[in-house]
Formats: sequence, structure tokens, C-alpha cells
Amino acid sequence: MLTIAPDIEVLARFGRALADPIRCRLLLALRQAPAYPSDLADSLGISRTRLSNHLACLRDCGLVVTVPDGRRTRYELADERLGHALDDLRTAVVAVESDRTCVENDDEERCR
Repeated sequence: MLTIAPDIEVLARFGRALADPIRCRLLLALRQAPAYPSDLADSLGISRTRLSNHLACLRDCGLVVTVPDGRRTRYELADERLGHALDDLRTAVVAVESDRTCVENDDEERCR
């Protein structure tokens, strides 16, 4: 049974998914259109085993779903609004100072 995750959990899952460049590429590809694993592996230039691990992570995060299609399984975004969220994140302006980096402080994590 599907349930709706609380706000903080949703953001944490989204962050986990976006923490890896391959998963970002997968989400952007699925934003364009649903796809089969073999096609995704070919278009991203990665092995099917590696792709399978990343798709499992995205499924566990609740961002993609599988759709049976005959003897094959197609992947797509779990909700069309995720595509809009990806577009918003992709085009958001992130202000970064070139002489500053995020470092871990003994007391707290923060950007200096």
C-alpha cells in the first residue's frame, strides 16, 4: 500500500536521489519520456548492472515507478510534478562565491 511521506522525508529522499550524477541523468532522461532499462543504459553509456542499482535507489526513494509492458518493464517518474520540480531545480540560480567552500566544522556543518 502506498502512503504519502512527510515533508522532511520527501526532501531527504529527493536529496539522496540527486546526490549522484548518474541518478540525476536518469531523472532528467525520464523527465523527457518513460524508458526501458536497456535503452537508458545505452543512452547513458553505463552497464545494465550499474543502471539497475541506480534505478533501485530511485524506486526506493519513491521517485520512479515500474510499468509492466508485455514481457518488458518500463520506468517513468512516479509523479509528473517531479518533472516540474527537476526543471525548477535545474534552472534555479545558485549563488556561489569562488573562494568559499562547504566544510565540516566541529560544532556544526555550514558553508564558510
